[in-house]
Amino acid sequence: MNEFPAKWRQRVRELKIEVYALYLAYKDPRVPWYARVFTACVVGYAFSPIDLIPDFIPIIGHLDDLVLIPLGIKLASSMIPKNVMNESREKAQEIIRQGKPVNRTAAIIIVLVWLCLVISGLAYVLQVVQR
Repeated sequence: MNEFPAKWRQRVRELKIEVYALYLAYKDPRVPWYARVFTACVVGYAFSPIDLIPDFIPIIGHLDDLVLIPLGIKLASSMIPKNVMNESREKAQEIIRQGKPVNRTAAIIIVLVWLCLVISGLAYVLQVVQR
């Protein structure tokens, strides 16, 4: 019975390492531009404090965390050269072992992007309503 939560905790740790590895790989010049763009979106969404579907909505609120993020990680990883991904995984594991990485600049940028999207969406809705 205790084994089930331990497996989930291990899987969460693996996903955190994979997301951070993608973040490191994103900055590598050997990664093609299209992989960088997609990877930036996946990493930004995974690190974002704001979800596409809010977690308080029963069942589907956690769907993005359980499906979208792992799927995005898998797709992004497949676009990045294997040697770059392997090097990034090793670096990520070492950095995470030393302590959780914090990038406040990235967090601020992610929140600003979400705010811009919300403002743009509201502006669009107001235009439609005023017609």
